[in-house]
Amino acid sequence: MNIQVETSKLLKPIVQPNLSRTTIHLTVFDSISEDAHIPIIYVYRPPTPSNAALEHGLREVLSCYRELGGRLGTEDVKGERVILLNDEGLMFVEAYADCTLDESQLLINPSEEHLLSFHPCMDSPTALAQVQLTRFTCGSLVVGFSMNHMVCDGFSASQFLVAWGLACRGTMSIPTSPLRDRTIFAPRNPPRFEFEHNGIEFRNKNEDCKFTEATEEMIIMQKLHFTLEMLDEIKSKASLYLVDHDAANNNNSPKSSYSMFESLMAYVWRSVARACSSGDDGSRYKRTCMRIAVNGRRRMRPAVPDEYFGNVVLWAYPRAGMKEIVSKPIGYAAKIIHETIAKMNDEYFKSFIDFASCRVDEGDLVPKMNFTDSDTCLNLNIDSWLKFPFSDMDFGEGKPVMFMPSCRIWGGQIYVVPSTLVMEA
Repeated sequence: MNIQVETSKLLKPIVQPNLSRTTIHLTVFDSISEDAHIPIIYVYRPPTPSNAALEHGLREVLSCYRELGGRLGTEDVKGERVILLNDEGLMFVEAYADCTLDESQLLINPSEEHLLSFHPCMDSPTALAQVQLTRFTCGSLVVGFSMNHMVCDGFSASQFLVAWGLACRGTMSIPTSPLRDRTIFAPRNPPRFEFEHNGIEFRNKNEDCKFTEATEEMIIMQKLHFTLEMLDEIKSKASLYLVDHDAANNNNSPKSSYSMFESLMAYVWRSVARACSSGDDGSRYKRTCMRIAVNGRRRMRPAVPDEYFGNVVLWAYPRAGMKEIVSKPIGYAAKIIHETIAKMNDEYFKSFIDFASCRVDEGDLVPKMNFTDSDTCLNLNIDSWLKFPFSDMDFGEGKPVMFMPSCRIWGGQIYVVPSTLVMEA
């Protein structure tokens, strides 16, 4: 498959917005997010809207979501990083493939090279968001989208994309107009550090940041599909441990079962641990750790409104010994996952806000971007997009036949997406 770029330009809002507000300060949640683009792709079968219609809708929605047409900068007074609402534009690329969608094998066995070819340059782009429209000879369309993670998280990005679809359908009554109020994350007075955050979200400035980016030869990409029947069976087995454990300890727990996500992650965790324990490096790993992204919108009190545009994500770190995860039933792993995520409550998020707002200003702490514990720890990074409305990105000709994150060369990276979107894979 060869992809030829036809046009490349910066797309500006179709309506000049009120320029009374020119900057937005990054929050403590934004500051610990990656200063890098997160790429995803959508695949549509014909009929599909024209590039002109997609461009027009994108320009309309940029008038509302100005962050994605802006730039990162610094404020002169304190030197703090801010988002400049300067409307310099979103990178917009039109491209064409020299084959049909089926011939590309994209729906069956996508390679890293193929996935990245559906995006403009990913090497530290200046634009905070990028869109590439790639059309195949059969009329199929791939929409490649990426955005700088410091601007927003997956929940906010999905709302922007849904709004783009609404604009293309002529429905500009966007249900979630962006909320930019940063005061909802103001630290308490006096601040209370109720949890340990140094070594979790932050590290000492002079501490070595150990992160090894895997090479292509080291990575094996797998796409696994779990049917509803399989998920029900996994959840049943995991929850059986909860019942047996409560009975053995004379507990009367109000919780009768683990969630589908907790059960599935426990199954994946144990399966990967077993696979790594049986190979040549079986004796290498002594412990294992998962890093699970946790959306704080519903966990904070009061809850953060859905229309808030930005990052509200922290991470839970379930940990265990390799022998225990491998030898014990999946319910044991589900219990660890459940209890760890449950601790990510309002108190934890408020403690993080206080710590990040007060201690980081001292200059000796920086965000901890890596998730590697040690060479003897099996690390898995989990990003769940199950509750994001990505599937609602309809430009007027129907929903996508496939949605997926594009490849990022990280060992142990796992994305969980709704399988209903992979209709033809």
